[in-house]
Amino acid sequence: MKILAIDSSGLTASAAVTENGILTAEYTVNYKKTHSQTLLPMIDEISRMIELDLNTLDAIAVAGGPGSFTGLRIGSATAKGLGLALGKPLIAVPTADALAFNLYGAAGVICPMMDARRSQVYTGIYRFRGDDFITVLPQRAEAVEETAARLNALGEPVILLGDGASVYRDQLKELLRVPWIMAPAHVNRQRAGAVAALGERYFLEGRTETAAEHKPEYLRLSQAERERAERERAERGEDRA
Repeated sequence: MKILAIDSSGLTASAAVTENGILTAEYTVNYKKTHSQTLLPMIDEISRMIELDLNTLDAIAVAGGPGSFTGLRIGSATAKGLGLALGKPLIAVPTADALAFNLYGAAGVICPMMDARRSQVYTGIYRFRGDDFITVLPQRAEAVEETAARLNALGEPVILLGDGASVYRDQLKELLRVPWIMAPAHVNRQRAGAVAALGERYFLEGRTETAAEHKPEYLRLSQAERERAERERAERGEDRA
């Protein structure tokens, strides 16, 4: 089984290839460049380095959201374009799931957090039991205080990761009543290698979709959509007056 994976759901841009459970290539950049500048060149580079014929892929895995609206659209468009051109299925891997899967085999509770702005995070709660990857709480957007309360209620040591954990670290210090640590640098951000590894599992479970069917999962409205909705509500209020 050969999987090409893409993750552009945050500041990090990442592309990877796995073949039969082996990570054969991964290219990850966490720098202030737009994904439209980096993603396709990264795929081209790893394809050249490992002499990959894209037609030999079994599927294309993509971080399906939540995350940066622009980043998700770029990743989605890239995956859809490749899927349509190559006639390959897509595997939409939830972003928080893939981020947590970076910590495969870790003991205790795993809580990825991505900064969703407005004192909110995209998050979920996970754990491993042997080889089983267990979703304790599916990914969602919520206030940092809500996430901290959920973790306190579990009463177990927690590993935090993701840019949201870094952004709200001071708040979390005050809010958390359970032992916690931050994941180290090599596994605390989005990586396409994790998307590919989890994508392999989903592929074997039949959790694929066509390129035409794929849509990112945003979990909430974009800022532009929220502002438009607020204007429309205000206008309706003026009309009633």
